[in-house]
Amino acid sequence: MSETAASAAKGSPGASNIPEYTVAEISGAVKRTLESSFGRVRIRGEVTECRPYGANRFYFSLKDEGGQIRAVIWAWSAGRTGLRPENGTEVIATGKITAYGDRSTYQIVVDRLDYAGEGALLARVERLRKALEAEGLFGEERKRPLPGLPRVIGVVTSAQGAVIQDIRTTLLRRFPSRILLWPVAVQGTGAAEQVAAAIAGFNALPEGFPRPDVLIVARGG
Repeated sequence: MSETAASAAKGSPGASNIPEYTVAEISGAVKRTLESSFGRVRIRGEVTECRPYGANRFYFSLKDEGGQIRAVIWAWSAGRTGLRPENGTEVIATGKITAYGDRSTYQIVVDRLDYAGEGALLARVERLRKALEAEGLFGEERKRPLPGLPRVIGVVTSAQGAVIQDIRTTLLRRFPSRILLWPVAVQGTGAAEQVAAAIAGFNALPEGFPRPDVLIVARGG
């Protein structure tokens, strides 16, 4: 028998130099390493395997094309942020990585959920809608009947953009009417104030001046 084979048969002499750990020691070390290496983190992914556990928390997973991580959020956190996890929704989860040493598993304990991608824009629109609704701006008493055949149409938009050309072309083809343009900036600093001033200006036009029957506030993009 060769020396190498004999050594292997008796146990490698180098084996005694490899440290030996218990399962609990390794699991504890992994837990400490994970939790000390990450503070609060933000993870973007798609919600999957979502399931409520009782009335106080939700378990789910976040996945993307490269992997998957378990997650949990307490019901009070979900209620505070106004967003509960739903399968198929792309979100940004904010929280802390924690590990269970006895099972050698890890997860993110989420304390904030936000929509990601297109969902983020939809969420902003919904928040704005709710804020305006709370101000009573959508109340029936504020609504005015639309004229059946508007003779003069006021347009609040940029004079240089493609939007005004599209409006003119469409009206000429479908419903030729007189157009009054009030040029404003539709993006950047002061745009909102200019749009509001234009609407007020149209409403304040003196008698004898062709006042619009309806207004179009438009921008491209």
